[in-house]
Amino acid sequence: MSGLALAAHTITTPSVGYRVLLPIFIVFGAAMLGVLVEAVVPRAERFTAQVTLALAGLVGAVIAVALLHNHTTTTPSPKGTDVVFAGSLAVDKAGLFIQGTVLVLAIMAALLMAERSVDVGSPIVAASAVTVGSPEDARLSRTDRVQTEIFPLMMFAVGGMLVFPIANNLLLMFVALEVLSLPLYLMAGMSRRRRLLSQEAAVKYFLLGAFASAFFLYGLTLIYGYADSVDLPTVLQASQTSTKSDVLLYVGLALVIVGLLFKAGIAPFHSWTPDVYQGAPTPVTAFMAACTKVAAFGAILRVLYVGFSSTANDWRPVVWGAAIASMVVGAVFGLTQTDVKRIIAYSSIAHAGFILVGVVALSKAGISSVLFYLLTYGFTTLAAFGLLMMVRDADGEATHLSQWSGLARKSPTVAITMTVLLMSMAGIPLTSGFTGKFYIFRAAYHVAGPLVVIALVASAIAAFFYLRIVVLMFFADPPEDGPTIAIPGWSTTVALTFGVVVTIVLGVFPQPILDLAAKAAHLTG
Repeated sequence: MSGLALAAHTITTPSVGYRVLLPIFIVFGAAMLGVLVEAVVPRAERFTAQVTLALAGLVGAVIAVALLHNHTTTTPSPKGTDVVFAGSLAVDKAGLFIQGTVLVLAIMAALLMAERSVDVGSPIVAASAVTVGSPEDARLSRTDRVQTEIFPLMMFAVGGMLVFPIANNLLLMFVALEVLSLPLYLMAGMSRRRRLLSQEAAVKYFLLGAFASAFFLYGLTLIYGYADSVDLPTVLQASQTSTKSDVLLYVGLALVIVGLLFKAGIAPFHSWTPDVYQGAPTPVTAFMAACTKVAAFGAILRVLYVGFSSTANDWRPVVWGAAIASMVVGAVFGLTQTDVKRIIAYSSIAHAGFILVGVVALSKAGISSVLFYLLTYGFTTLAAFGLLMMVRDADGEATHLSQWSGLARKSPTVAITMTVLLMSMAGIPLTSGFTGKFYIFRAAYHVAGPLVVIALVASAIAAFFYLRIVVLMFFADPPEDGPTIAIPGWSTTVALTFGVVVTIVLGVFPQPILDLAAKAAHLTG
């Protein structure tokens, strides 16, 4: 009888949803092919093969995301989203927007990593034991100086970033967090110059990242103890109907938020950001500053809006505090910095606070403004780091503020381009940064007026250290041993041009992207 009962029992298999997960499959497939390239392709040909493979994979994934967006627009599902893998992944319009943003920014980052003209060989170290200027370094060929493993590492990180913002299950979100983080720990220590600083940055990022992951995982277990599930819709239902003590729910949510705030570089969990941004290879810093922040905020939106919308009145004060702390820390500590990379690092901390202002809005306008801001910030930041690669001295990149004095006399084009990017970060009109801040503050003003006022004051303070760089470039005398301006290769030229054009266009004609973000302001579980 038991055998007949087992035979009669029907097992429902989960829907994988290969079509909606095609961008993820393309990126991970390109990453695994990149590992094979390292194993079978001769060293002299690996660089070209890896760059081609990475760019092809990213472009293919962008096309797949565009096709999925068109499909959801023309033939939307009844719930407005495709929930696959037994409900653990929710591919909705907001998720597709974030995936598309990550992929486009990753293409720009890959182009920066492919740069081989501004320095002898590459900004990426060829072997961890090689010292710049040593006989061994001089003996290496031009091709040998390129660490091509960085491209499959980047692709694995991008794959994790694609899963992270659409994960509808906290355990899968944790897996995606580790998949995107582990390659970044390695990439941060791959700088060809200032090796000790780079390795210190990698170790610090790894240790603090491990603590943050532990917080996230412990919070996940507490939420499971409360809701008997880690699926966000089930957690939401339990928060409305469960008779258990809410202590488990709130402590678990607090620990999960700690892990997410760390990954987004939000104060008070920001201490890794300046050191890692300064020590990592500049293309890797650009990749982290843009793509990681976009993916992290996608996950924050999904956790708070899908899993904990019913407890918004309880977690909103925490987000208020994190936003204020991040804006104040970024604006005030940025004033004291003398290294351009550290200034941009503290700028990213302040911008993370501005983005949290939109999260507090708890509305579709808030979601759309966050999506638009993430896109504009990513392009501007990537272009700024790409430009930083061109200003060089005998020791590599000239990042000290004093070395930027009188830069406009040597290269007016570089100085004007950097000024445009800095003005966008400051939120000056006719730049994408102004448009992003305007829509963030407008979305949050009616529900968080005092927070918007604090954000405006922090923006005014932060504008000072942006303007300080501009004043140095145009009105200070150049030093006697000032830096030179390297002529970039085609890849950096393409990435820089695209980033600057988007920064200007979205400041003058932002409406098409604003409309796209408004249509994408849809998070479901």
